[in-house]
Amino acid sequence: MTHASAFVPLWERTAEWQARLALIAGARSFLYLTTFYLEHDDYGVALLAALRAAQRRGVAVTLVIDAFGQRLGGVLMTASQRADLAQEFAGLRSEGGVVSFYAPPRRVQRWLGGGQHVKIQVADSGDAIFGSSNITKSSFAAWNEYAVAVRGPVAADLLESLSAVGAVVAPAHVAHLRQPRDAASADLALDYWFCNPNSVQGWRGPFGWRGRNVVTERMIDMLETARVSARITSFYFKPVGPLLDAVVRAARRGVSVEVFHSHRDALPATDLAWIAAAATYPRLLEAGVQLYENRHGEHSKLVLVDDAWAAFGSYNFEDAANDRLAEAMLASRDPRAVAPVAAIFNELRAHPGNLRVAPASLAQWPARVRTRVSRYGRFKWWM
Repeated sequence: MTHASAFVPLWERTAEWQARLALIAGARSFLYLTTFYLEHDDYGVALLAALRAAQRRGVAVTLVIDAFGQRLGGVLMTASQRADLAQEFAGLRSEGGVVSFYAPPRRVQRWLGGGQHVKIQVADSGDAIFGSSNITKSSFAAWNEYAVAVRGPVAADLLESLSAVGAVVAPAHVAHLRQPRDAASADLALDYWFCNPNSVQGWRGPFGWRGRNVVTERMIDMLETARVSARITSFYFKPVGPLLDAVVRAARRGVSVEVFHSHRDALPATDLAWIAAAATYPRLLEAGVQLYENRHGEHSKLVLVDDAWAAFGSYNFEDAANDRLAEAMLASRDPRAVAPVAAIFNELRAHPGNLRVAPASLAQWPARVRTRVSRYGRFKWWM
């Protein structure tokens, strides 16, 4: 259990972007930032410029990007953009900043896309931003994302965990954040769930791995306690088997289960992630789960149980989140954390961009789509 003395939801995209730049601008001695992918677009370039300016004024800047995520996202950039981005990274390093790319220790893990998917930004002020956003135009000008700005003991816990995803975290920086500032007002209780499966797997990596993932387990626990309602958002909803089973069990015992995720057109580069999700539609619909597809993209990761227990962070409902990627979630029963999430689900339910998927919808898929779902859906683990 950890605590926050300040908690600000960042659902509106401009608000999160401005909060990120303000946190960098206000840093005086150190700043850490981790992301899955940073694109060479207006957002990536602006953030790197802000980091370089911070480094020049004496802030120790550490930027950790996932190696696999950056390669994956790199296909969306031209060769010229990738070269320009490499120069931007070199420029930050030349100022004395640290830029590193996390890759798990075993070859099979790297081959199968193992890495870190945690998105955390922490500064010496004791403030942190935690959520789902990558540093891309998609995250700040297209898709839905959710992050929170927090202050207090939770910032030290977030920073300390970054050592498990490739950051070289200075003990003095953690100690600085653990100083008892705002102790009396740090009354918002939070659970911090973090797991990097790459650090506990054997030579076979995720192949046949049956180890514990505390984040997956806690998500299952949430769903098992649901009595009235369970609301979920994910980029594409294709959870690991035990988590999918928990969703189905909840729906079958009468819990109102709603899932909001992305439409197949929300990711122009490929429809494979949607196909992996669509393969589970018949089972979910038969159990009574209410499914919605967001045309412009749902990249937030939210869980709300009985309008009383909320979780949010980086965990996608997919196999990779369980056995290949480091993921993290914050959870709370405090109304100050729960109410903003409940409001988001009310907004999503009413938004015309969220299309309800009914059993009849499946019959209306084009023949090509039905064929692809039938042919490739069985390979969900890979997608």
